[in-house]
Amino acid sequence: MRQEMEIEFKNLLQESEYNQLMEHYNKESSSVWQANDYFDTPAFELRNHGAALRIREKKSGLVLTLKEPKDDGLLETHVSLSEAEAEDLFQYGLIHSNEMKSQLEKFNLSASLEHLGRLETERFEQQLEAGLLVLDKSRYLGVTDYELEFEVTDYATGKQAFEDLLQSNGIPQRQTKNKIVRFMDLKALSR
Repeated sequence: MRQEMEIEFKNLLQESEYNQLMEHYNKESSSVWQANDYFDTPAFELRNHGAALRIREKKSGLVLTLKEPKDDGLLETHVSLSEAEAEDLFQYGLIHSNEMKSQLEKFNLSASLEHLGRLETERFEQQLEAGLLVLDKSRYLGVTDYELEFEVTDYATGKQAFEDLLQSNGIPQRQTKNKIVRFMDLKALSR
């Protein structure tokens, strides 16, 4: 198990803004694919606490991540999964990792976890002087959206650099929920 604090700023993009940024920053067409499968109880108990649970599939393997609010960011708890462990979560809502079970105990979940769906992303990353620029094109529940993320280590200087990045590219700042929140909101509407 490993934990990390994530401080990032987000901005939804129009498709034309996404294409403009990709043209400017992605000179080598180096996007990578990843998939996130989301889990919660039928009553969205994790979501109601501002938390989220996902399995991320990348070429390097499967990782189960719990995200929960903390200070100016999100505390992320990660554990690697085998294919069999992932299948047990998909089929039966079972988590084998004692560390992850311990992290989830604080939420006092009253029902089993269930798989809510998948979000697939084409991701481009570019390290800039002030932080990591991430451009995502995501597909989920019949929707395609575009997003800029800016990951930083210091909130105040990162916020200023993020605002400067948007302004220098003529992109208005938009209130943007995390991908997992956008997914969960849309999923909740469909129930």
